[in-house]
Amino acid sequence: MQDLIKNEDIATTSITCHEILTGLKIKKAKKEEKIARRFFSNIRILKFDKEAAEFSSEIAARLLAVGKAVNSMDVIIAGIALANGAEKIVTRDKDFVEISKVSDLEVLVYD
Repeated sequence: MQDLIKNEDIATTSITCHEILTGLKIKKAKKEEKIARRFFSNIRILKFDKEAAEFSSEIAARLLAVGKAVNSMDVIIAGIALANGAEKIVTRDKDFVEISKVSDLEVLVYD
């Protein structure tokens, strides 16, 4: 994955932090939670605000118009990314491929 993001401005969203930390807490993975917290403290965390809500609601409307059901948290993440000028998302989540079809986000899916 490092080759996908080399020399790029790396950021994540507060929603992504929530998803990851929730999963680690459910698994009671203390060591992994500590690693995640350290990682999150070293990168930019993008927040959900009014501008992100505008972008994500537009994405949601476009997806509904073409009959595609996508996880609403992923739509919010995409909205946050676009509101903050992101051009690309690197993810394992294939929902973002559908999002890219109705938005200006480039999506790189890795395994």
